[in-house]
Amino acid sequence: MRFRAAEWHIDPHKIGVLGFSAGGHLVAATSVHFDKRLYADVDAADKVSCRPDFAVALYPGHLSVKAGSLDLTPDIASHITPQTPPTFLLQNENDNVDTIWDSLTYYAALIKVHVPVEFHSYAEGGHAFGLRRTKYPATAWPQLVEIWLQTIGMTSN
Repeated sequence: MRFRAAEWHIDPHKIGVLGFSAGGHLVAATSVHFDKRLYADVDAADKVSCRPDFAVALYPGHLSVKAGSLDLTPDIASHITPQTPPTFLLQNENDNVDTIWDSLTYYAALIKVHVPVEFHSYAEGGHAFGLRRTKYPATAWPQLVEIWLQTIGMTSN
């Protein structure tokens, strides 16, 4: 996207990642492993930064070494730096996949290195609601993300 930003009329400094559950893990992995490609450069697009300018992880999974642990997996923990992009996290405490520990642990690790992070935790709402509206407040997350993006300068007010 960044390589074609001018062609697509988008700001190359306002490109982010968003993911749910296991996709939230991919958001975290992309946020901390942006500085080293896993393949040899093929063309000019491979010379452009792949660091997201912001990250949105909703009920991210597979970040802790085990359920109920406050230890991040080494592949994530050892790569969190102040260059990790600003991050928005949202989690329901009654998530039956037990991802609350993943969110809490990632949140704490980001705070520790002074990465701007916004964390929303709700008592109820479960797992895997995505864009589906429910009676629970967590499903208002699109509006929360919109406000957060304005706050960090990714959108206009």
